[in-house]
Amino acid sequence: MRKTTTLQDRQDIADLMTGWIHRDLGRWDRLRELFHPGAQIEITWFEGAASDFVDASARMAATDLRTKHLITSPAVTFSADGSRAVSETNAVIIAENSSLGLGCNGHNRFIDRIERRDGVWRIVDRKSVYDFATFTFPAGITDIDPERVAGHPCEYGALAYVLDLSGFPVLRTFATKGSELERVIKKSAFAWLGEEDQG
Repeated sequence: MRKTTTLQDRQDIADLMTGWIHRDLGRWDRLRELFHPGAQIEITWFEGAASDFVDASARMAATDLRTKHLITSPAVTFSADGSRAVSETNAVIIAENSSLGLGCNGHNRFIDRIERRDGVWRIVDRKSVYDFATFTFPAGITDIDPERVAGHPCEYGALAYVLDLSGFPVLRTFATKGSELERVIKKSAFAWLGEEDQG
């Protein structure tokens, strides 16, 4: 029997998504609160425990690389008992390295597994699917290495290039729109939820 979820449940999950602003503002303790203990995260420049990701984000914030995230409202699917959810959230990653005079805009979607424990919704797993990315030139056009950009899928090549040059290498291939990796991420997430893949 499916448990009825409330508007408060949806609002709490939406607040988790927009809570990513704490990363942009360097509120590291608040960022940690988005995740349950043991949560995992998998994005271009970091894979591992969410707690370690917060520490790595603090180190990134101390470099010339600045980032900002624009987050939309999530599309949320709940488990039958109402204790779990999978959300898919559009985001824009804006990055700029002041010393390089180079930046990018990357469009992605976060695929999150979320659990309610002791009445509190938090993320237990975050993965990202990349849709497309473009370069920005805050101080005027500067040279880029097209071969190095082409070493990554075009959907996040610009983002990976800026990350690589900033000392945060992208070491493997990540999911892109319509890819087999995206299909696997979603199939696994909805299997964890106990639902059919929503495509």
